[in-house]
Amino acid sequence: MIEDDFTSCSVLLIDDESFAQDIIAHGLKGCAGHQLCYESSAARAVDVAREVKATVVLVDLRMPEVDGFDVTAALRAHPDTHDVPVILLSSEDDPDIKAKAFAVGANDYMVKWPDPRELVARVRYHSAAYIARRERDQAFASLRLSQEQLAASQSALHQAQKMEAIGQLTGGVAHDFNNVLQIIGGNLQLLKLVGALNEQARTRVEMALSGVERGAKLASHLLAFARRQPLQSVVIDPGHLLREMDDMMRRVLGSNTRVVTEIAPGLGSTNVDPNQLNNVLLNLAINARDAMSGGGTLTIRARNAAPDDDLPAEVPKSDYVMLEIADTGGGMPPDVLRRAFEPFFTTKPTGQGTGLGLSMAYGFVKQSGGEIVLRSEVGQGTSVRIYLPRSNAALHVTEPEQHGPLAGGLETILVVEDEEDVRSSTCGILSALGYDVLEAGDAAAAAAIIESGRQVDLVFTDVIMPGPVSSLQLGEIVARHQPDCQILYTSGYAEGVLAHEGKLDASVHLLQKPYHPDALSARIRHLLRRAKHRTSSSAGNGVGKSAAYLNLN
Repeated sequence: MIEDDFTSCSVLLIDDESFAQDIIAHGLKGCAGHQLCYESSAARAVDVAREVKATVVLVDLRMPEVDGFDVTAALRAHPDTHDVPVILLSSEDDPDIKAKAFAVGANDYMVKWPDPRELVARVRYHSAAYIARRERDQAFASLRLSQEQLAASQSALHQAQKMEAIGQLTGGVAHDFNNVLQIIGGNLQLLKLVGALNEQARTRVEMALSGVERGAKLASHLLAFARRQPLQSVVIDPGHLLREMDDMMRRVLGSNTRVVTEIAPGLGSTNVDPNQLNNVLLNLAINARDAMSGGGTLTIRARNAAPDDDLPAEVPKSDYVMLEIADTGGGMPPDVLRRAFEPFFTTKPTGQGTGLGLSMAYGFVKQSGGEIVLRSEVGQGTSVRIYLPRSNAALHVTEPEQHGPLAGGLETILVVEDEEDVRSSTCGILSALGYDVLEAGDAAAAAAIIESGRQVDLVFTDVIMPGPVSSLQLGEIVARHQPDCQILYTSGYAEGVLAHEGKLDASVHLLQKPYHPDALSARIRHLLRRAKHRTSSSAGNGVGKSAAYLNLN
């Protein structure tokens, strides 16, 4: 007999005579490494075959109550054993019986008692064929799964490329749009400030400014989707932010909507732009309200998510803070769900939505290093889950800015802006506020003014400008020649210059275009007041530089 290592061969013998086990065991000695299991009850054949993971079953033909034909038919009928090879053992060498055996599904037929060499050869052959077939089926199943995963990956890549292309387009449009809005808004504000308008003219100017604000919000949403919005990220407690928003959300959603807030204990911190996160959550809540036109329940959840949690497939394993906005509205069909994050895509009637709420949320979350997961079923409602990376850093303490009436001063401000119309309107506003205003068309001209020794209290500079000197290089020149001078940047699109991966350094002060004179005035006064305080502190008991203030009503 030929000895061979065949460790995966599991043989099940079904025979009502116990001595058959000894005969088969002796005959299979040449099949090294095999496992033989004996069962006297033909009725248990299927269960035992499944338990021992049989790769071949030897069945006695003549048994009381249940014979070999019945056992073979039962094995073929069960999905777990329908492919397991069956060898019928019989003392009858009858062609009709053999034909019937093959008809009910037997793979082979042997007359008792076979020569051990023949027994080993047939057992090895059928067991190997079964194992090969099983491995082939597993390979095909794995191949099908790989093909499905590849198709899903290709679809996801196509969607990501489409979203990226749309993002680049919208980001560029928003940048130019912001400059146009700044020219319109700046001149309207200047006209309102110094134009001695009558009541009718003032009303018209206010209407035009309202249009500028709507355009600015639209541009902001486009930049957020395009992941080009400079983020002032700080470490915050998102639970505190949600509790602060609770009252406002209840007012916005109205009495028909029941609001349930669930904030898990021990909620972690996250590094994010709190103002942008506030806007995203508010937009999602408004979307939920619109989806529940007849009323319903809005659930706001916040909890920690760990790498070993059951995270969605779209979310890489990591530590997150998960924020969820879920509604009981009508839900979305699959075709709508696939396009939900695209800008300007909306199912609302004309004039009732811009289609930018979800796209803004998508861009903001991605830019913040997180993931956003949208789930919806028709008739079951919609859930939006935001996964933001958890942070172990200390919570940020916000330095409050003092907001009051439009205020000016007598300090010297250098305005650096390559767009002449933008520069002209900004200089006009600052001059009307009493400041001594210098202007430069690019960073090189501004650097020359700084290096000339002319005292400047604050540089207000655009971020993206042509010329040999960049805005960052200008900042270095200012810090080297006039270290007490403050720098306030402005831009409608600061990606890659001031922002690292879309996030601004905490030391950078940025006023986004289009800016309102109130915001410009407040930010300038805040920076100058802080500089004066630091100068006074460093001088000990000495008297710091004085500055006069001009309040304009």
